Amino acid sequence: AQLPEDLDPRKPDNQVIALTLQLKAESDGTPVILVSKDINVRVKADALNLQAQDYETDKMVLKEEDLYDGMTTLTVTPDDIENFTKTNLYQPSNGQLYFNLFVHFKSVNGAKSSALGRFDAAAGQVVGLAAIKKEIWGIQPKNLGQRFAFDILLDERIPFVTMTGQAGTGKTLLALAAGLNQVLDQHRYRRLLVTRPVIPMGKDVGYLPGDKDEKLRPWMQPIYDNLEYLMGCIYKEQMAADMIRHIQDKGLFEAEALTYIRGRSIPQQFIIVDEAQNLTPHEVKTIVSRAGEGTKIVLTGDPNQIDHPYLDFRSNGLCYAIEKFKNNPLAGHVTLTKGQRSELAELAAKLL
Repeated sequence: AQLPEDLDPRKPDNQVIALTLQLKAESDGTPVILVSKDINVRVKADALNLQAQDYETDKMVLKEEDLYDGMTTLTVTPDDIENFTKTNLYQPSNGQLYFNLFVHFKSVNGAKSSALGRFDAAAGQVVGLAAIKKEIWGIQPKNLGQRFAFDILLDERIPFVTMTGQAGTGKTLLALAAGLNQVLDQHRYRRLLVTRPVIPMGKDVGYLPGDKDEKLRPWMQPIYDNLEYLMGCIYKEQMAADMIRHIQDKGLFEAEALTYIRGRSIPQQFIIVDEAQNLTPHEVKTIVSRAGEGTKIVLTGDPNQIDHPYLDFRSNGLCYAIEKFKNNPLAGHVTLTKGQRSELAELAAKLL
């Protein structure tokens, strides 16, 4: 069997297909399967009556609805809730919970009394959420998920946090607000470092004109938009841009491309990796393994908005990390479900 005339035999993909055709012709009935992560290769193979399948080894065996969401609801007696609010401790009777799993206590008789907690690794019990200021850089938690997010983001004992949610749920804004609080207010970290995959411009940003910051600015603009909003909550609007430049000049804030993070050891920093659903598991491992002493890493993203051509819900690095770290005392996960931009934005995220 030979390649059809309209497939260029000089292209590597077509050479692989040609070899598969040859092996099939020589196989004497033995199944020959072409395995590729490139959907275009699989479509071509299917058109030529070749068996083709995706590479499954690096995929988490789960459906979308099975992805760990980081929280559970426990139905308890009113006395249990009252005792928990007094002692800030609750020993679950139905076995061990995942470390850092958030718990929403509800009353068994339908009463309005409820409470919030998190399963603490050191205590071996559910403990009450840490008290927070009324606002963190002008941001108040507006729902359960955002309250959980601030609890884990502001806990220096948890160096690895993952957050998922559709557009408009506040993932990036909450992470930035927590990072500013921890770096500028609490001085727990030396720098707030924000990065995101540069998917739209291909493999490297080097082909764009300008210096590194000018190359990155279009792809980091969503970060700066959120940063300007937070600065505007604290300072007068005209001072917001000046404050961003000030913290950059002082080395307290840095926006960096993932390309430039590899090979670095990054100690004492609050790192936010935005749009982490566009990372491979290997890239996530590379980032996390760069964390030096005293560094906190926060991955945010929406697994339903993947732009990477070779990743899907089951194989992206964000979901991979969530599942691998879900019962580790050094990690926590929050799922944000309620959009806060506008009814239109929330509707678009669901329907389009």
